[in-house]
Amino acid sequence: MHPIRTDDETDQGTQPKSRRRTSLILLLTLFVVFLLIAFLPPLVNVSRFRQRIATNISTALGRPVHFDQVSLTLLPLPGFTLKTFVIDEDPAFGYEPVLRADEVQVTLRISSLWHPHVEFSKIAFSDPSVNLVRAANGKWNVESLLLQASHIQAAPTGQRFAGPARRFPYIEATGARLNLKLDQEKTPVSFTDADFALWLPEPHQWHIRLAAHPMRTDTSPGDTGTIRAEGTLGATDLNAASLEQIPIDLQGDWQDAQLGGVSRLFLGRDPGLRGDFSLSFGLLGTVGHNTITTDIKLAQARRAEFVPAHMLSLEVACNAVAGDTFHSFTSIECHWPPADSSDPSVLIVTGNLPDVRQFDSASANITVPALPADTFFDWLSVATPRPPAVLEGAGTLAATLAWHPKGDAFNSSPSVDPGLTGEIEFSGASLDTDPANNRSVSLGDILLRSTPSPAVLPPRSHLSRAALAAMQEPPDGSSFDLLPVSLALGGKVPALLDGHFDASGYTLHLSGNVIFANLLELGNAVPQFGDGLEPLLDTIANPSAVPESKSASTDTSVAPVLPTAPVHVDLTATRTWGGPQVWRASAPAPPSRPNRR
Repeated sequence: MHPIRTDDETDQGTQPKSRRRTSLILLLTLFVVFLLIAFLPPLVNVSRFRQRIATNISTALGRPVHFDQVSLTLLPLPGFTLKTFVIDEDPAFGYEPVLRADEVQVTLRISSLWHPHVEFSKIAFSDPSVNLVRAANGKWNVESLLLQASHIQAAPTGQRFAGPARRFPYIEATGARLNLKLDQEKTPVSFTDADFALWLPEPHQWHIRLAAHPMRTDTSPGDTGTIRAEGTLGATDLNAASLEQIPIDLQGDWQDAQLGGVSRLFLGRDPGLRGDFSLSFGLLGTVGHNTITTDIKLAQARRAEFVPAHMLSLEVACNAVAGDTFHSFTSIECHWPPADSSDPSVLIVTGNLPDVRQFDSASANITVPALPADTFFDWLSVATPRPPAVLEGAGTLAATLAWHPKGDAFNSSPSVDPGLTGEIEFSGASLDTDPANNRSVSLGDILLRSTPSPAVLPPRSHLSRAALAAMQEPPDGSSFDLLPVSLALGGKVPALLDGHFDASGYTLHLSGNVIFANLLELGNAVPQFGDGLEPLLDTIANPSAVPESKSASTDTSVAPVLPTAPVHVDLTATRTWGGPQVWRASAPAPPSRPNRR
């Protein structure tokens, strides 16, 4: 007899067969899907949709768009691949495309395939080249694109379910290059390896993220770091008539940059500066009118030629109001250290720049309440490759300077001289001129004061018309007089030094009794003062040893023979900025028998 199977035993026997059948169906389905993914895209002809896709994108951007080829992709998500994608330029800004990308990946929202309108979830540009153009009238080529996009009804990118309005796609670009152009001329400054992202977190409010490396095409700027920015652009109001009315809230920073690379980036040459540079910034308002805040930090700043004992580190906080779509900057104010710091203010700069296209319109005020002299010398060690010698004493530098624009169009006060005016006072310090012999020169009070305007003479003056015209001609406002400074250089009575500085150069005048060795020590301590001084002193001390046709001895192997007793001198030094300094004896010194050292 055969055993009789119960219903439970029958179910247990059929379950393994059912599971094997389900697994087999699943494997066959996956295999068919794989075959479709592998072989279907090349067989599907989507070229007939190319014109429709280009037309839809052109309508959305307001610019002609074209590409060479479109193909279907199914992995990792279904979509299209566009080859040689180009957005044409507005003829008012030239004929070079706004954007050119070798490849663009367009990803479809699968859920939208069951709705009347198809939506894209992501648009990715690979290694695009973008031209940002500023015309002579101050307009940018991307203004119309942004304004056009701001008027499009779109749902947030992250909205889960489809609605009446299409969801805005997530747009990204990797490895982009951003070129800056002024009219038809491409500037040497550009941004490379840029990563860009744009999406819509809220209706009519874009979120932007950007990271890029600034560089110059005409030189190798070195390590310029990375600029990053992120924020929102746009608002809930679709009635913005111009780009200026679109709200903006942007924060960013500039990190991992070297001072040498940053200075070469802006100047196009290496000024010999080294150190770490960083910057953070924020913009809040509208594109047309917003408030800018910045925080600039320098660390271990120095000259490239040497490493000083004390390198310069500072932090400067600035704010300004930008108007007219970043064409004017008013209420500029910078503080070092920042105004909210517990340390006392060292430097305060305020000013206005009504029009960036006319720098002559700028005005500024510089205030240095009481800068320690050793800090000022740290500045000089960065600003010049030939800084002065070691400073002694707790001296201070105080300054009050003002820059007023030239021309009646920008000078609101006709009674104010244009150019740079004010005064600089340095007091209470000494220069260590000969550390070995413990000698120093007290600097006393050094006062630089802007040249006063000429007095208006009475109309019946006995002077000639030419002389009157010359005296009454207004100065350029950028000249300063060095008031007489007493220098103890070995004579019973201190020698006096005065001078005049202007836009072309300067003139120094030294008179009094000096010991030549002390004067040379001062020249060595302040290299700019000592340029060309030793040959002249040798000529004065040994007039018969040097031919009159020569101003200096050409034999540098023989030390000059100089008197050790005080000698009365009347010397004048002149220098044009960037040129050599020339010393001359204004009057012959009384004859004296030189003593050999």
